[in-house]
Amino acid sequence: MNLNDVKLVKIPRKYRKRVGQGVGSGTGKTAARGFKGQKSRSGSSVRPGFAGGQMPLFRRLPKRGFRNGAFRVEYHAVNLCDLAEMFPAGSVVDPAALREKGLLKGHDTKVKILGRGVLAHALTVKAHRFGQKAAEAIKAAGGSIEEIG
Repeated sequence: MNLNDVKLVKIPRKYRKRVGQGVGSGTGKTAARGFKGQKSRSGSSVRPGFAGGQMPLFRRLPKRGFRNGAFRVEYHAVNLCDLAEMFPAGSVVDPAALREKGLLKGHDTKVKILGRGVLAHALTVKAHRFGQKAAEAIKAAGGSIEEIG
């Protein structure tokens, strides 16, 4: 390999626009900031929703409704098809076993068993909640359900 064999590789780059570089550049003098005012000064920034000292829109509108976020309980859904695929007949399915198989993440996650899929073999399922179809399907397959507090 010789130096004359080496070719210049074009790397696509987008250079930033250099403003305020003289009148001929098209972005000279005011540097594309317009004329006087808060937004023309250096270091100025206005938070979203700021209305220039006027009462902002989000504070003018009334608050409506009720939010129950502090007491909301979220359940992680696990379907029967996942249980049928991951657990052999006669096994005990509880949150620890679901975590071990990778169907559940987090330590304090509550589980709800839902009825999508077919369960052909008997399982002992322990969960925080059960869908109606899921409970019927588990019992029909010869298994048992246990609701955890």
